[in-house]
Amino acid sequence: MLKHKWTDRICFLTILGAVLLTVLLMNGEALGLRKASAAPGYAYRLFDSSRVHTVDIQMEDWEGFLESAPEEAYSPCTLVIDGEEFPRVGIRAKGNNSLRLTEDYGLDRYSLKIELDHYLDGNSYYGLDKFSLDASFQDNSYLKSFLAYDMMRFMEVPAPLCSYVWVTVNGEEWGLFLAVEEPEEAFCRRNYGADYGELYKPDYRSLNDENADVALRYVDENPESYDNIFRNAKFNPTAEDKRQLIGALRTLASGKNLETAVDIDEVLRYFTVQVFVVNLDSYLGRTGHNYFLYEKDGILQILPWDYNLAFGTYSLGMPDPVNDAELYVNYPIDTPASGEVMFNRPLYHNLMKNNEYFAQYHAHFDTLIREYFESGYFERLTAETVAMIAPYVKKDPTAFCSYEDFLTGADTIREFCLLRAESVRGQLDGELPSTIREQAENPELRVDASTVWLPDMGEIADLKDGQG
Repeated sequence: MLKHKWTDRICFLTILGAVLLTVLLMNGEALGLRKASAAPGYAYRLFDSSRVHTVDIQMEDWEGFLESAPEEAYSPCTLVIDGEEFPRVGIRAKGNNSLRLTEDYGLDRYSLKIELDHYLDGNSYYGLDKFSLDASFQDNSYLKSFLAYDMMRFMEVPAPLCSYVWVTVNGEEWGLFLAVEEPEEAFCRRNYGADYGELYKPDYRSLNDENADVALRYVDENPESYDNIFRNAKFNPTAEDKRQLIGALRTLASGKNLETAVDIDEVLRYFTVQVFVVNLDSYLGRTGHNYFLYEKDGILQILPWDYNLAFGTYSLGMPDPVNDAELYVNYPIDTPASGEVMFNRPLYHNLMKNNEYFAQYHAHFDTLIREYFESGYFERLTAETVAMIAPYVKKDPTAFCSYEDFLTGADTIREFCLLRAESVRGQLDGELPSTIREQAENPELRVDASTVWLPDMGEIADLKDGQG
């Protein structure tokens, strides 16, 4: 009888525990718990940004690899990350103009793309399938991408993780690079869970084409009219996936019921940072590319990518002289592109025509300026990062610039951002003009940026001096 009594109690407690565990798993996120996919092993190993990591590329014919780098073909190598060996990994050079110009100037410091499962299915680095090693091309500060991605994550935009790595080749020093998580399967699992949607990297074949799809403009119902999107799909979209994306673009073009086609808050947060860093080689620039497009159930998000020409250092089609620091420090937050560009960028323009969304955009800007810059966070982060990487930059054998140029570049990007934050604060408070037209009519109402020389952050002319 006693045994039976305790058996009933144990069974009851077991069932109760199972029920509580089920409820906890079903409501974990609401209770502040994170999914395992949201914190994969690679996130706090390679992408622990508080230290400089090590990556050794082991390859028999490295010289042959460099000679064929412009072909962007994968080659096998063994990768040793922080002392852990990963065999049969795919590696290739990456980039557009950066790759071409690196070759043209007779240099071999290419940015690299690492695909761990290229030769071995299922191979990964603690769940990471692909990452890149950014060479800091046209970035003497070594900070452009690092800071831009940090601002994006600060504003809760799904953004690639990144960290600094000291790269060696067969044990020989090669240089300081920025490891960047490539948006593919692991990125989507980390940010959206196992049931993630579709991911695209819209890009043009020729800049001289209309490229309406890269600009996210609705053309018609034919998927072939969106080749620049679907050709660059990261996964394998079905006919239904394509139909949903086209439907979202159709709704976006109408300017009505935008919340049924766009993740409004995510997109506004993205544009807050994108406009702050004055990245004109982007969706809001003439080229219209350098972003990822995420779609799930007909709802669109825009995701950040490629910031080596941000902070006012993009020169194509820009004013002469290019170094107009006062223009870029004060770049207007309400019309961050000419009318010709703005009217053809519906993901920004059609949202900003809605008064509620426009006010929400300003509120996000206030948060960025107040909590990221005015709080002192930015200055602490910059100082700590420069102190951490300086010894590595000093001994970087393939650097595009000298150590002195690095220190100047780091000071320049810091000063640019602080003056930019001052200008944006004035624009938000109505003390400074926030549109292109208002600034043209009142050129005296600008933050003085005469102490900033933009080329100090890196320019193509630096390549003429060769390595270091």
